[in-house]
Amino acid sequence: METKYGFTKMTAKAFETYFSKLKIARTVLSVQQHHTYIPSYIHFNGSNHFELQKSMKNTHINANGWADIGQHLSIFPDGSVVTGRSFEKSPACIYGNNANSFCIENVGNFDKGGDQMTAQQEEAIITVTAALLKKFGLSPNINTILYHNWFNLSTGARNNGSSNNKSCPGTQFFGGNKIEDCKKNLIPLINQALKLTGINTSEEALKYVSVTSDTLNIRTGPSASQAKVKDRTPALFGNVLRVYEEKNGWYKISSSAQHWVAARYTTSVQRALVNADVLNVRSGAGTTFPKTGTLTKGTEVFIYKQDKGWSQISIDERWVKDTFLTLNH
Repeated sequence: METKYGFTKMTAKAFETYFSKLKIARTVLSVQQHHTYIPSYIHFNGSNHFELQKSMKNTHINANGWADIGQHLSIFPDGSVVTGRSFEKSPACIYGNNANSFCIENVGNFDKGGDQMTAQQEEAIITVTAALLKKFGLSPNINTILYHNWFNLSTGARNNGSSNNKSCPGTQFFGGNKIEDCKKNLIPLINQALKLTGINTSEEALKYVSVTSDTLNIRTGPSASQAKVKDRTPALFGNVLRVYEEKNGWYKISSSAQHWVAARYTTSVQRALVNADVLNVRSGAGTTFPKTGTLTKGTEVFIYKQDKGWSQISIDERWVKDTFLTLNH
């Protein structure tokens, strides 16, 4: 591993090992796939990983007005993986669909007539995506692996590429950027990689909670007098945490370590599954509120509040009809 400008570069296999040992507080339900378009292969000289990553960060902050680089990881043509945004923060990559997600930017232009993806990069994308799904206990499907192309640029509604969409991650990304391309070409490769390692089978959470304070310290025991955990950062506002044990007003948020948070700085949420083919998302609890997006069958969400047959599925005003959700225990 090598570190520069606050980023760390490693091979995909090294990332697989590194990531398996990390403790990540927030719950992740999907992995996003993107291509950078610019920079593309012509900008990569084989040794300027950090310079390109720094340039992307500068663009995201100074031109886009974001707080940090948008993606959690960039995967380069030589198969190298470079870290970006904190894994504990939601990405800034798909408008209206970043909560509970993890973002990969694949360096290159994978539209027709653009870059021909190298075997090293292809293998790294498969390895890294499988490692992420394994870590978060997710099976590969079109709701856990997301292409930017499937979401309307203006509204964030999922329309599977039917109107006002970017081509991202490229019209030639693993054979195409459509739903059927992902099902036919990428998901079988991820499945094959997971057969070699298996899906995470860690202990099932008792419940889920959302952080209500700006930051929430993680301690080595169920008390404010216990030391802060040294190898992980505090949980952030809005993060959904898994709870494995409750004790004296404290929640244990790791299945394998004594990592605890104060319950009073959280609120309970419920995990649920969309059971309608297409579910409208509205800006309030009723059909009189404007439609702000859509969800497809099988999408997982968290319910923050319920009101007269409607469920709030985000810390902001995003509501859906209760009857089209199935609680996922």
